[in-house]
Amino acid sequence: MDVSRPASRSVLQQGQTAASTHLIHRVNVGDLVTRSAERFPEREMICDGDKRWSYRDFDAWTNRVAHGLSALGLQKGDALALMSGNRAEFLAVYFACARLGLVCVPINLLWRQHELSHVLTDSRARAAVVEAGLLKQFCAGVEDPAPLLGIVVMDRQAPGATTPDGIGHMPLFDFDALAADQSSEIPDFAIEDRAPLSYLYTSGTTSAPKGVIGTHLAIYLESLGTAIDTRMTENDRLSVVLPLFHTAQLNALCTPAIAVGASMVIQRGFDAAGLHEAIERERISVLFALPMMIQQLVERQLAHPRNVSSLRLTVYAMAPMPEAELRRAIEIFGCDFSLMFGQTEMSPVSTFFKPQHQLSHPGAVGTPAVNVQVAIMAPNGELLPTGSTGEIVYRSPQTMAGYLHNPEATAEAFRHGWFHSGDAGHFDVDGILWFEDRFKDVIKTGGENVSSIEVELAIRAAHPDVLEVAAIGLPHQHWGEAITAVVVTQSGGSIDANMLLSAVRERLSPFKCPKAVIHASELPKTATGKIEKAKLSDAHSAFSPTAPLSPGRAASAATARSASGPGGSPMPCVPRDMTAATRSRSSRRHVRNILNAMRPWPHSASLSRR
Repeated sequence: MDVSRPASRSVLQQGQTAASTHLIHRVNVGDLVTRSAERFPEREMICDGDKRWSYRDFDAWTNRVAHGLSALGLQKGDALALMSGNRAEFLAVYFACARLGLVCVPINLLWRQHELSHVLTDSRARAAVVEAGLLKQFCAGVEDPAPLLGIVVMDRQAPGATTPDGIGHMPLFDFDALAADQSSEIPDFAIEDRAPLSYLYTSGTTSAPKGVIGTHLAIYLESLGTAIDTRMTENDRLSVVLPLFHTAQLNALCTPAIAVGASMVIQRGFDAAGLHEAIERERISVLFALPMMIQQLVERQLAHPRNVSSLRLTVYAMAPMPEAELRRAIEIFGCDFSLMFGQTEMSPVSTFFKPQHQLSHPGAVGTPAVNVQVAIMAPNGELLPTGSTGEIVYRSPQTMAGYLHNPEATAEAFRHGWFHSGDAGHFDVDGILWFEDRFKDVIKTGGENVSSIEVELAIRAAHPDVLEVAAIGLPHQHWGEAITAVVVTQSGGSIDANMLLSAVRERLSPFKCPKAVIHASELPKTATGKIEKAKLSDAHSAFSPTAPLSPGRAASAATARSASGPGGSPMPCVPRDMTAATRSRSSRRHVRNILNAMRPWPHSASLSRR
C-alpha cells in the first residue's frame, strides 16, 4: 500500500479541553518554539543548506506536521521512531511530537540491525518518520510490522523510496504531503509536565541499549539552565554539527538556542573546510564541536585564514582538551572556551566548565550546572568530603524519569536518594569537579586502580605525533590487567615505543605506565566521538603477555604489533556488520555519506564498502 497522505480525519481526538486552560501554565518543550515565535516572529530560526525558516514559519510548519501525524491515528503516549540525518525536518518532527504528547525515539544511525530491532520493540513504536535513503536499513530492523500504523518518508520522490521486500504491506506516507493543507494552529492537547517526550537509548556496550525516559519538565529546565550557563541570547548564531539523534546536540544546544530565540545553522555532518567557511559566511557566534573537530579547524585556520571574529564561545564535549591544544585554540580563535559534561540521563548537562577556569584548572570538568546538585559518594552511600574520590552523583529536576521497562536498573541508578552516574571523580578545594574515569574503564593492575584518562593525558603530552590514544587493561597472569596504550598518530606511522614509554615514565608513577603500545590506524567510536574501549579490549584480547614485561620487552611487543585487530586486518571504526541490514546499494551509499560526514575524525578513515 502506498498513498501520498493519510485519509482525512479529526486530528484532535484525545485530551481536548473546551477552554484550553492547560495551555496557560503547562511545561511543554514544544512551546519553546511557540513562545520564541511570539517574541521574534521574523527572526531566522534555522538555516539548512539553501533553505531558511523564520520562527513564525517554523512554528506554523511544526503545527502542520503535528496535525498530519495525528491524522495517522497516533495517540498521546504513543512512541514515534525518527531516523534521519541532520536536517530541519528532524527538529520539526521532534517538536511536533512534543505538541501531540507523542514520545520521540531518535534512531542512532550507527546501530546494528539487532540494536535497531531491540529499540523498535522495546519502545513499542507505533509509527516512524524515516529519511528515504535510510528506509531499507530501517525496515530491516522491523521484526514485527503489525504494530506500525505506517512509515512517513522524507524525500519521498528520492530513488529507492519504495516499500522494501519482506516487510509486508506497510503503508508509506510522503512527509511533505502529510503536512499539506493541515492547520497551522497549535494542537489542543492536555499534556502533563512530567509526561515523556523522548526515549533516548544508551550505547549498550555491555548489554542491550536502555531507554532513558526524558520528560518535558526535565528537558525544558535543562534547556533554560544551559542557556543561562552559556549566556546565550537571541543574537547568537549556533552551528549544528553533531548528530541531532544524540542528546548532546539536540538538548544541550538546540533546545536552549530555541528557548532564547537564537538562530541555528545546520550542517549535514562535519567537514572542516565546510564548517570553517560557514563560520565566516553565517557569522557563527557559538560553535559546538568535539576536541578533534576543533583541532582540525585550528589547523584549517592556520593554513587558510578566514574571518572568525564572530565567534564568542566554543563549547566542546565528550572529553577534556589537552592543555597545549586548548591554549593554541584559544589563541587562534580568540574566543571563550567551555566544556559541557553530563550524560543522557541528565538531559544531558550536569556540569559546566566555565571559560575563566579553562587554563587555571586544565583537565577539570567544571562546576555544577544551573538546577543540578553534584556530590561524591562512597559505595555505602556516604557523601565524601573535598579531595576524596568516589562516584559522582546528582540530584536535579532534569534527571530522567527512569529506564524504560527496566525497574531494576532504575532502582540501582537511584539508590541512596541520588542518581548514580557510574563516573569516578572528586571536588578540589576550589569547588571544581574532576572526572577521573568511568568505573568500568578503571584499570585494575597489580592491586592498584589506575585511571585510564590519566594515562591517556600523559601519553598525549609525551609525544607530539600522538593524535588519539586509548588506555585499556588487557588480561595478564601477573598484574591481573596490563595497562596497554592503543595509539593513533598524526603522521599515520608508528612512534618509537621505547622513546614514548620513556617520556611517559617522566609523567606517571611506574605502576601507571603502559606495559605495551599498540599502533592503530583508527579507534572505534560512537557517533558522537566517544571511544568504545570495550570493543578495543575485545579486539586485542589475544594480545596478552604471558610474563611480566620490562619496558624493553614492552617496546618490542609494541613495535611488533601492527595496526590490526585479532585477525590482522585494519581495525574498523564502526561495527563491521553495520550495513548488513542495508540491503540495497543506494541505501548503503546514503548511510556512508551521512555517517562519513558526521564523523569527527579524519575523512581518510572512511566507512569501507560492504
